[in-house]
Amino acid sequence: MTLNIAIIGAGPAGYYTAEAALKQWGGAARIDIIDRLPTPYGLIRAGVAPDHQSIKAVTRRYETTSLGEGVRFIGNVMVGRDVSIAELLELYDAVVLSVGAPHDKPIGIPGDDLPGVLGSAAFVGWYNGHPDFAGLQVPLSHHGAAIIGNGNVAIDCARILAKTPAELAVSDIAGHAISQLEGSAVRDIHIVGRRGPHQASFTTKEMGELGHLDRAQPLVKPADLPPLEADAALEPGDRKTVTHLRNFAATPRGDKPITIHFEFFRRPVAVEGNGKAERLIVETTRLEDGKAVGTGELHAIPCGLVIACIGYRTSSIPGVPYDDALGRFPGDAQGRIFKGLYASGWARRGPSGTIGTNRPDGFSVVEAIVADIPAGKGGDAPAALDALLNGRGVRGTSFADWQVIDAAEVARARPDAPREKIVSIDEMLGMLG
Repeated sequence: MTLNIAIIGAGPAGYYTAEAALKQWGGAARIDIIDRLPTPYGLIRAGVAPDHQSIKAVTRRYETTSLGEGVRFIGNVMVGRDVSIAELLELYDAVVLSVGAPHDKPIGIPGDDLPGVLGSAAFVGWYNGHPDFAGLQVPLSHHGAAIIGNGNVAIDCARILAKTPAELAVSDIAGHAISQLEGSAVRDIHIVGRRGPHQASFTTKEMGELGHLDRAQPLVKPADLPPLEADAALEPGDRKTVTHLRNFAATPRGDKPITIHFEFFRRPVAVEGNGKAERLIVETTRLEDGKAVGTGELHAIPCGLVIACIGYRTSSIPGVPYDDALGRFPGDAQGRIFKGLYASGWARRGPSGTIGTNRPDGFSVVEAIVADIPAGKGGDAPAALDALLNGRGVRGTSFADWQVIDAAEVARARPDAPREKIVSIDEMLGMLG
C-alpha cells in the first residue's frame, strides 16, 4: 500500500528527508514537500551568503530529488494558515516538520528595540532577497556598525558590509541591497564577542576571506590573543582559524578605508541613542572556567547599525507541541514528536551544524517512520490536499513553476552575476498566470 508523506519546509532538512524517503521506498511513496514561499531551497537561497556560490550548488542535488518519482514541490502554502497540522495528519501517514529556525533570538538588552537594531535573519534575508525582508530599512549613513556574535554569520554580515560594489556584483545579492550598499558610509565594522579567540565559532575559510578584501582590513588586538603555546590544545581547524587572527594582529595598519575590528572580551549591555541606535555599550569581560564574567569596565562603540548574530528560533505551529525555552519542537533522538508527526533539521535540534548536518536527520526520521508505520493507510493524499487548497482558493506553486521563476531570474541577471532574484511574491505569482 502506498505511503503518503508530507514534508513541511523546502530547505536542506526537507530535501534530505525527501531523499532519505526516496531511498527507503522509491516510487512506492508519495512525497509532498510543502513550503510557504513560492520558491524552494530555503536557507540555500535566502541564507547562504550571496558570494558563496559554490555552497549553493547543492541545489542541483535537491533538484534531482524534486524530479524523483512520486515527489512534488508545493510552494506558496503556509501550514497553520492555509491548511492545519490536524488536516495534514488526517490525509498523510507521516508529517515531517523541516521548517528551520527563521526567527532571530532577541538580544535582551535595553535599547534593543531601537531603529537600527536588526537580527541577522532579517539582515541576511534583506541582502539575499527574501520576500519577507526586501523592504527592510537598513541604516547605512553612520560610519560605525556593530555585529554581535562570534560565528560565521557574523563574518558573512561583516564581509557584505565591507566589500566593494565590484566584489559584490558577481554574486546573487539582491539588487536593492547592492544599490543601498553602494552609498554606504560604514567604515568601522565591529565584531563583538563575549569571550576570546579560542572560544569563537568562526571557521577557517570564512576567516581567511577577510584577509583578501579589496578595501577592508581586519584588526585584532594582540593583547586579546592567548599565548601561542595554548593553540596546541585546539582542533586543527580551530588552530588554523586562530592563526588567521594572529596574522591579522601582526599586520601593520594599512590605508584601506574600512576596518573590521574584532572586539573580543566584550559583552553587550545596552544600545543607546536619541530615537535610534547611535552606540552599543559593551562591558569588558574576562574568562573564569571558560565563562565570560563582567569586569564592570564599560566602553561605547559608535554605530548606527547593530546586527545580532546570536541564534535563531523555530516558528511555532498551531496544534504542535513547542519548547519555548529552546525555540524548537520537542522530540526524541530520531525526531519523533509523536507517532505520525516528526521533525528534522533545525526544527528538531536547534540552529547548529552545517548544511550537510541535516542529512543524517532525514535518514533518522525515515527510520522512525518505518518503525511506526509499517504500512500506509491508503488513499491519495496529494489529490486530497489539492482539492482542499483549491476549495480555499489557495494557489500553490509547482516545481515547474519554480523553473519558470528560475529562468526569469537568470535572464534578468547583472553582467557576470548568476541571477537577479525576484523579491515580490505577487510578481512571482503574476508571471505564472
